[in-house]
Amino acid sequence: MKTNKSYTKRLKVTKNGKIIARKPGQNHFNAKQSGSKRLARKRTQQLSLSKRITRRFLPKTGA
Repeated sequence: MKTNKSYTKRLKVTKNGKIIARKPGQNHFNAKQSGSKRLARKRTQQLSLSKRITRRFLPKTGA
């Protein structure tokens, strides 16, 4: 099965095998949000993907 490259490019696997992704919804229309909300959205979040999804999107990573 081929890897879904468009989704894989949005993820990063850390040294310990955790999957990190940027929170969505930060490209535009952010002026009306509060500063703390904007800052919280800038931070990355850890994803917990099932083994089946991990095999599909991140093969050969050990994640």
